[in-house]
Amino acid sequence: MPTDPLAWETRERRVAYSCPGFDVVNESVRLPDGTETDFDYLSEPESVCILPFTPDGDVVCIDEWRQAVSRISHGLPVGGVEPADDDLEAAARRELAEETGHEAEHFEPLTTVEPANGIADAVLHFFVARGCRPTAEQRLDHNESIRVEERSLAALTDAVADGEIRDGRTVLALSYYRLFDEGDDSDEA
Repeated sequence: MPTDPLAWETRERRVAYSCPGFDVVNESVRLPDGTETDFDYLSEPESVCILPFTPDGDVVCIDEWRQAVSRISHGLPVGGVEPADDDLEAAARRELAEETGHEAEHFEPLTTVEPANGIADAVLHFFVARGCRPTAEQRLDHNESIRVEERSLAALTDAVADGEIRDGRTVLALSYYRLFDEGDDSDEA
């Protein structure tokens, strides 16, 4: 039984729809006032987003077709944590290599967020990757179309500020980086 007076009680849970990458979950819930109703949300595995810097301080970015918005999205490498990943850093290393063909000398955790907790149970872990160099070919999933490019941190920041980059994960990564780490890396700006 929930202990906080704002908490909802989940009475029943079922997957209403399942597809590769996510489920739509339907829950029967009791609200704090006793009302019983249904609540639907998107359920997906945890993900990682990588802000990858080259040894020269440029950012390894990707351009990717996004069918949901029918356009090219400019942003950062992002992907789901897979069962074979030993930990979150392993997932970040794998995603960076798969999407960009780059490997990093080291990774630093940046932050963890719930980007849309009103409609999804998504958890997104952000990493800064340093010393990124191209080491292999991309290993894209069957439904990925990705082009790799490098941008300066200043150009990436301007693209976010100008609205050219609208991908929320990229905006969050850059915002948290600027908020927490910029003082340590002013030579990269």
